[in-house]
Amino acid sequence: MTTKRVLLLAGDFVEDYEIMVPFQTLQTVGVAVDAVCPGKKAGDRVRTAIHDFEGDQTYSEKPGHNFTLNASFESVVMSQYDGLLIPGGRSPEYLRLDNRVLTLVKEFDAAGKPIAAICHGIQILSAAGILKNRTCTCYPACSPEISLSGGIYRPIGLDDALVDGNLVTAPAWPAHPAFCREFLKLLKVL
Repeated sequence: MTTKRVLLLAGDFVEDYEIMVPFQTLQTVGVAVDAVCPGKKAGDRVRTAIHDFEGDQTYSEKPGHNFTLNASFESVVMSQYDGLLIPGGRSPEYLRLDNRVLTLVKEFDAAGKPIAAICHGIQILSAAGILKNRTCTCYPACSPEISLSGGIYRPIGLDDALVDGNLVTAPAWPAHPAFCREFLKLLKVL
């Protein structure tokens, strides 16, 4: 059996659950996951933030855990991966400014490889210009980015995921069971 390999794009203040849970879930079923961050190498850490829904107008934010990267961004070659995972949090707002990140996203999409983006991760897909005429979802505060980039925003339950071709998107971490399951299906692991 060939082991599937996924690239996970991270950055400081990535959402804690949205990096930890998919990272561990994929590994549990035998998928190798390389977690990388521009400007950092294997063994470096990124800080995480915990976003919670506590009845306020938007999510609250608290310090999370440190997450240790297990691969170096500079050595990433798209052809060595079967899929791409983009967690949310605050990191997508600045990772989308990195041309190498956007190039990688475009390469994964052009190759038809599965791409999973949760919550604010949609900001990277939007900036890469791959959402035109595609239906996806995200944290509602990011929904204008889908529409402005030519995509179709579909609001769904906070615990659900949406698939359009090679894209799996979800609103936030309560969707992890559906989000991970749909990504694993696209990877042909389930």
